[in-house]
Amino acid sequence: LALPTLRQQFNASLGAIEWVALAYLVVLVGAVTVVGRLSDMTGRKLLYTYGFGLFTVGSALCGVAPNLLFLDAARVLQALGAAMLQANSVALITHAVPRDKLGRGIGIQGAAQAVGLALGPAAGGLLIGLGGWRLIFFVNVPAGIIGIVLGWFLLPRTRDRAEGERFDWPGAVLLLPAVGLVMAGLSFGREQGWTSPIIVFLLAAGVLTGIAFVLRERVATHPMVRLDLFKRHAFSAGISSGLLSYLVTFGVLFAVPFFLVSRHTSLPMAGLQLTVLPAALAVVAPFAGRLADSVGARPVTTAGMLLTAAALLALALAHSSLPELLLELAAVGAGLGAFTPANNAAIMGSAPRAQAGVAGGILNMSRGMGTSLGVALTGLVFSLAADADRGLLYAGLFLAAVSLLAAALAALRGPVSREPMVSVLVE
Repeated sequence: LALPTLRQQFNASLGAIEWVALAYLVVLVGAVTVVGRLSDMTGRKLLYTYGFGLFTVGSALCGVAPNLLFLDAARVLQALGAAMLQANSVALITHAVPRDKLGRGIGIQGAAQAVGLALGPAAGGLLIGLGGWRLIFFVNVPAGIIGIVLGWFLLPRTRDRAEGERFDWPGAVLLLPAVGLVMAGLSFGREQGWTSPIIVFLLAAGVLTGIAFVLRERVATHPMVRLDLFKRHAFSAGISSGLLSYLVTFGVLFAVPFFLVSRHTSLPMAGLQLTVLPAALAVVAPFAGRLADSVGARPVTTAGMLLTAAALLALALAHSSLPELLLELAAVGAGLGAFTPANNAAIMGSAPRAQAGVAGGILNMSRGMGTSLGVALTGLVFSLAADADRGLLYAGLFLAAVSLLAAALAALRGPVSREPMVSVLVE
């Protein structure tokens, strides 16, 4: 919502303005696994609390930015703080909640995220209307200060650190550009053209750097990411199906507004109608997490993605009336609400406790990659249609197929091998 205002304020091109969003996204997704590894070595509470501080400083600097270059630099600082938060949030829950209630705990977190997703556009629009674009950054400052204080006094200290290990600097140097190059290619591909030299270079360089990262990790004494994590079926199936679920989520959030606007729906009203999806996700997530604690992740995640696939198929084939559309969006949200907390709990429950930070980082990296893939691929499919109605048909069928693939991967997961609880103390 703020990007058009920023473009006018700084008299900049659309491509330059896009970097305000892209600089944050690329750094966040690229850094979150690296930060997770640091957290496993130094303590999750420490980096989480410092992350609040860095995010708060970055937000304040964004709010006083005199030019676009300064704003982009402040967004990078903000993203580093956000990476410190995201890499540790699920790991802290994993350590604070008994393993037999992990699904419930992560379900509550999923509900909170969904509420934020639903309220974000409305709150952002209100803040811009009240005080301009700078207010959307300044509002983070008091929230960040409160987060620092609460985190310092309430969060448990990390007792099971990966001590005696050295940080894998070569791995970090390879991982950051590998993720960043792919993210940049996906973000600009639709605008520049997927066959343009710059996009082909970005994607090819990212893939090659990623291969170099994997080769490095296979021989490293203290690797950034222990690749044997992916030999655990519950972890690898959870990460791959989770990435596809985020692709579906943000694919829907990308395609439906174009359809609504084509029906002469105003942007505020389209945003309001779209909140049906995250609202349904928020309602279902805590109950799904509790159910997963009782019956296991496999049936809940598989059923959730099957429901999502069915709802998307209905969305593609029958969306002529607004009540129909809203019901279908609610069903998509309910399916994702059933899948996400159970899947995230299974991922974190399958990882060794001393690697919870890395596992949380990989989980959040998959979310960022899924977001970019959802926008890129759904945008490509949508653009093949002659009109918005047919575009929603194509997008809905594509996303339904992705949901079925995610359901198949979720069904392949084995039982989670849970490690004994490690006691934690509260400072």
